[in-house]
Amino acid sequence: MSCSYEETINKLVKFRDSKNWNEYHSLINLSRALGIESSEVEKIFLWKSKDEDLSNEDKENLKMELADVLTYAYYMCNKLDIDPNELVLKKNQINQHRSWNFSKK
Repeated sequence: MSCSYEETINKLVKFRDSKNWNEYHSLINLSRALGIESSEVEKIFLWKSKDEDLSNEDKENLKMELADVLTYAYYMCNKLDIDPNELVLKKNQINQHRSWNFSKK
């Protein structure tokens, strides 16, 4: 199932509005929710040392937690009136001109 950003955000906004949650969806509250959901992603990796340590159940849980993170990121983009795809491409363009030094010790 593939949807455009517009279709996805319209469904999310319709759901949010059906629950009367818009008053709680300030940027600061959405930021906090995004942080909490991001920590749920991290929790899946607790006590694991490599990707191969993830079970199939872990991978399914990871997908659902990523969906939560993306949902809050989409709501924030909606508040900022920016398409997240455009934002990611803009940041990628900036990163093309940056350099990082990764050293193994």
